Amino acid sequence: MLSLFFLCLCLKSHICFGADTITANQSLSGDQTIVSAGGKFELGFFEAGNTANYYIGMWYYKKLVPDQTIVWVANRVQPVSDRFSSELRISDGNLVLFNESKTPIWATNVSSSSASFIHVVLLDNGNLALRAGSLPLWQSFDQPAHTFLPESKLGFNNVTKRTQLLTSWKNSEDPAPGPFSLELDATSNSFIIKWNRSQQYWTTGFWDQSRHRFSLLSEMLMPNHIFNFRYVTNENESYFTYSLYGANITSRLIMDVSGQVKQLSWLHTGGWKLLWIQPKNHCDVYGLCGAFSRCSEKPLPLCNCLNGYEPKSKVDWDLQDYSLGCSRKTRLQCGNVTGVDGMSDRFIEMSSRLSSEDIQIQNLTYVHSIEDCESICLNDCNCTAYGYSSSSSECSTWKGDMWADENGRTLYIRTAASDYKNPTSNVMLIGRKRTIVIATVSATAGLLTIVFGHFLWKNTLGKRSETIKNLSAAGVENDTELPLYSLRSILVATNNFSEANKLGEGGFGPVYKGILPENQEVAIKRLSKKSGQGQQEFMNELKLIAKLQHTNLVRLLGCCIEAEEMILVYEYMPNRSLDKFLFDPSEKTKLDWGRRFRIIEGIAQGLLYIHKYSRLRIIHRDLKASNILLDGTMNPKISDFGMAKIFDINQTEANTNRVVGTYGYMSPEYARYGHFSEKSDVFSFGVLLLEIVSGKKNAVFYRSERSLTLAGWAWDLWNEGRGIEVIDASIREIFQAHEALRCIHVGLLCVQESAADRPTMASVIHMLQGNEATSLPPTKEPAFSTQKNFSAIGSSQRSTNYSNNALTISLPEAR
Repeated sequence: MLSLFFLCLCLKSHICFGADTITANQSLSGDQTIVSAGGKFELGFFEAGNTANYYIGMWYYKKLVPDQTIVWVANRVQPVSDRFSSELRISDGNLVLFNESKTPIWATNVSSSSASFIHVVLLDNGNLALRAGSLPLWQSFDQPAHTFLPESKLGFNNVTKRTQLLTSWKNSEDPAPGPFSLELDATSNSFIIKWNRSQQYWTTGFWDQSRHRFSLLSEMLMPNHIFNFRYVTNENESYFTYSLYGANITSRLIMDVSGQVKQLSWLHTGGWKLLWIQPKNHCDVYGLCGAFSRCSEKPLPLCNCLNGYEPKSKVDWDLQDYSLGCSRKTRLQCGNVTGVDGMSDRFIEMSSRLSSEDIQIQNLTYVHSIEDCESICLNDCNCTAYGYSSSSSECSTWKGDMWADENGRTLYIRTAASDYKNPTSNVMLIGRKRTIVIATVSATAGLLTIVFGHFLWKNTLGKRSETIKNLSAAGVENDTELPLYSLRSILVATNNFSEANKLGEGGFGPVYKGILPENQEVAIKRLSKKSGQGQQEFMNELKLIAKLQHTNLVRLLGCCIEAEEMILVYEYMPNRSLDKFLFDPSEKTKLDWGRRFRIIEGIAQGLLYIHKYSRLRIIHRDLKASNILLDGTMNPKISDFGMAKIFDINQTEANTNRVVGTYGYMSPEYARYGHFSEKSDVFSFGVLLLEIVSGKKNAVFYRSERSLTLAGWAWDLWNEGRGIEVIDASIREIFQAHEALRCIHVGLLCVQESAADRPTMASVIHMLQGNEATSLPPTKEPAFSTQKNFSAIGSSQRSTNYSNNALTISLPEAR
């Protein structure tokens, strides 16, 4: 009787704690919650931070995840202040939230002619469903907040015109929709992140059905034993969904307040573990810091107002919500006038570059100097910033708020003189009030500057002419508009070729890190006077790489030929060369399978470009791990074109009396007879591919009793059906087996004895991108795999010059 009494009491008006359903005669308020049948999710009122604002939300049940983790919020825009007098109940066939004044502030807003058993049920997958009997009327999966749960969808329905997208919270204590959203771009079959639903700043790349992932999201390859991904597109809808292979796995994807997408999994011993994050750098997030603020990865905080500006909302700023940006501390003067303190407005030069939110140019004129441009802005009360181009004499002025943007242009931001700080001395400037003594000194200094500048100009002009003359004498015309750097600027950039700036040394000579004006980081390659490569290789590289433009080729920024110095200036690669990661036990763990496969694809694309699609048809002749550089996101760049050879448009092969290259990477026909073609590079690529997959140096097999080369060792295992043992043990637990085995197969095809048996780079890329069902040609025994087929090199009478490992040695040859 007692149990029956409590049952009736529960059913009378409010639901019992632990039930998974709200029916037409029940409501939820105060501390009451409903819990899914399997004890996975819980729904009820929760408080966001210390705000005394309450929301109807869903979180993981405490027995599953002890830390309350919100995954869905109903009334994101309008909270309630008293959860005990507010209630969630069914009204007129809808689920409705009434506040303390009994005013409806949120509802499912569906229309249904059915009156049969309207109820709401919380399912174990985190979906809150409104039903009329068994007929679905509404579900929370169609209106996600900031969390993408397994089995839910993100996409677009062409029939209902309903879009499922993720929107970040405003800040860590406010679930109101923030500025960042993750949504499907159906035209490109990719997901993009937008700022304010307008400015795109990141994409997953297109959906690659054959590889079962988005093309630019290699992280999808890593946890292949956890997630099952699926992308569906038809005439009715396009959407992406995923499920979990293990019933005991708890994982979620969120659109974070930081403007980054994060995939997290719950570990019972260590809380939420971050599996991946994109974009990786906070400062790649558009609009993160708001107006008149700049972003810095470290030190914290991420965002800092410009000099003379302060946060518009200190409360939001402390909660890491920087979206409102900064505002001026002091009102600007109107026009080019001085204030009561005798000072006029000043300008801050931004080397980090800023651009306007709406890029609205007020005025575009041609002026004689930057001072004239500044004066135009000062005379306009609405002018926020100006930009000046010395090359075109264009003066552009902007109005409105200015936003940080790495792709913007260098601008000068207007600020009150009283708030302006000299960036070098950090002392307040005094403005334009000058004494006669200061004016006299300034005039004298100006005269001396003019005289000195005249001589400096003549000296610089003479040195530039000398550089152009040196280039022409060597047969290199500067028709590529390649910047010519003075030796003085190089010495300043490298701190006089300081050992502290030295990045490494190769056959060419030492390489230094340099800092050019505007804090541009570069790699500076200095020809050593002791180098065996010499001027001819220098000029060869200069002539070739200056005309090559591809994302997987290192970019040449300029050169310097002055006072017997021969210097090349390249884009800086912060992650150094591939061999530094691949063959170092402490570093190779950073190369998971996804990154390795992306590197393999990038190198293949770079080779295909120089073989087929560039302005010049080029054979590299020295492809190896130390000549593959890695940028900040581990994208590969082929470098060192000193040994490269140009082919005529219809030429397919050539011969040389001087063989140059690196032992272990040279094809047999090149090493023995000096015969080279595109297939010579294909052979080198095959060796490099096998090194990337196995994590082993080809050179370590030279004195092996079983096989003389890495390819021979891989061939033996492959023939014995043990191809999986070729794969680097450090990545063998988490990788795409079919993808890795396909790479081994392609690598073995590339190192065939006969050049005719090797594929072209176009075929290599096609095979790498094939699916499991795509068949590949059978492989033959690789070149140099045994002492018998290796000994032919020793019997050759040709003069051969090569290195044993990473250092390339060469003798001059006609090109």
